[in-house]
Amino acid sequence: MKPRQEVPETPDGTTIKCFIRRQAAFDFSWHFHHEYELTLITNGTGTRYAGTSVQPYQPGDLVLLGPDLPHTFASDPGPDRTAEAVVAQFREDFLGPGFLALPQFRSIAALLASASRGVLFSPAPPRVQDVLVELPTLDSPAAQTIRLLEALHLLSSAGQRQAISGPGYTAAPDTALRSRIDKICGHLRQAHTREIGLTEVAELVHMSPTSFSRFFRRAMGLTLTEYLGQLRVDTACQLLITTELPVTEVSLRSGYANLSNFNRRFRELKGMTPRDYRNAHRAVKG
Repeated sequence: MKPRQEVPETPDGTTIKCFIRRQAAFDFSWHFHHEYELTLITNGTGTRYAGTSVQPYQPGDLVLLGPDLPHTFASDPGPDRTAEAVVAQFREDFLGPGFLALPQFRSIAALLASASRGVLFSPAPPRVQDVLVELPTLDSPAAQTIRLLEALHLLSSAGQRQAISGPGYTAAPDTALRSRIDKICGHLRQAHTREIGLTEVAELVHMSPTSFSRFFRRAMGLTLTEYLGQLRVDTACQLLITTELPVTEVSLRSGYANLSNFNRRFRELKGMTPRDYRNAHRAVKG
């Protein structure tokens, strides 16, 4: 499954586009574009796919994605779960050629450089959230540009941030590496709830199992088993929140035939048992 390229339309040829994305649900739509993107989740929960990463998202999460990094947001299933996000897309030269090379913008330039793997702020600093929510309401691209620069300045000094995608991943849109990774990740997203072996995945990209293991670990920063664990635990989280299925059934539907393995992996990734995870979300909703 290759990501499609999007070409954001900016008003009157400007270098920035700000809008509110509001839908009944965000569908899986794997894509990339040449612009940077800031996405602040303001309502709804689901799964964020960015490069090699598969992570849940929630209101208050903010991601900065670099050019050509494939991504999408897919909403959790369920009624009355309107999905909403504030999005700002901007070119690398949105302030003009060479502007960010000035010494006073060194920290912002460093922040944007780190966005090649994606950067997560969870939750985003309150002041940044206020600025981004205001962006689509401003009546001129000039005002939006000034406020966007303020948001980037605040984020450049924010302490709590984390890289999203694996260290070996490249965002260049037409490389053999990206083509292989996209094909693998698309297949795993569809097949992760059933038993799936190394040989099956290796054959997708015409590699031997041994060569594939080295390739996958180098590109993703984790093994195939670890990546499958991320997908399966994320599926389990959705089932725990949105259904009343017993934990044993959640384990099976997530791709774990062995309940002990499921509990161990879930605790490793979430820091709690599946039952505690469900209870924690019930307490928040109740």
